Amino acid sequence: MTGKKLRLAAGLSATVFVVVTAALVLPAVSAQSVPDWVKTAALWYGQDKTSEAEFLSAIKFLIESGVIVLEGEDAAARDSAEKPTTANIIIPNGNANVEHTGFYIPLNLEVEEGTTVVWVNEDAVQHTVQSLDETGNIVGLFNSAPLQTGERFSYDFNEDGVYHYYCSLHPWRVGQVTVR
Repeated sequence: MTGKKLRLAAGLSATVFVVVTAALVLPAVSAQSVPDWVKTAALWYGQDKTSEAEFLSAIKFLIESGVIVLEGEDAAARDSAEKPTTANIIIPNGNANVEHTGFYIPLNLEVEEGTTVVWVNEDAVQHTVQSLDETGNIVGLFNSAPLQTGERFSYDFNEDGVYHYYCSLHPWRVGQVTVR
């Protein structure tokens, strides 16, 4: 057998294992719960018309959407594992210019409680990250030193709420983090 056929045979063996395992774990699941695009991806993979990566993405989708439940996997653990623990806010190049539209990316970041937010300065000039209250007054919740290009500042958001911030060097640049 050629290397490609051996990989295909191994891939099909893994597919059969996953399908049999899913059938044993979820005997009540019907084919109607599997989206057509996943069925097509499996067919094309078996016919060597699609890549293994595309096929595995379809299997991953079935696992993440709960159609396939892996034996012994706790749903709460799976859900908590899927939640990001960090999120980035980019300070884009040109952010310092008043007339530039290079706002923070994203301008309003929405995260789960317990997320560490990291601001990354991708601008050619220094920036700071300073917390504000809802009326625009400076509060001492978080405050970075001036960040050079490529430098980062992080803060752990452990309570629900809406948190405002701005750059003290370029006060027209404001942003918001919403914690749920």
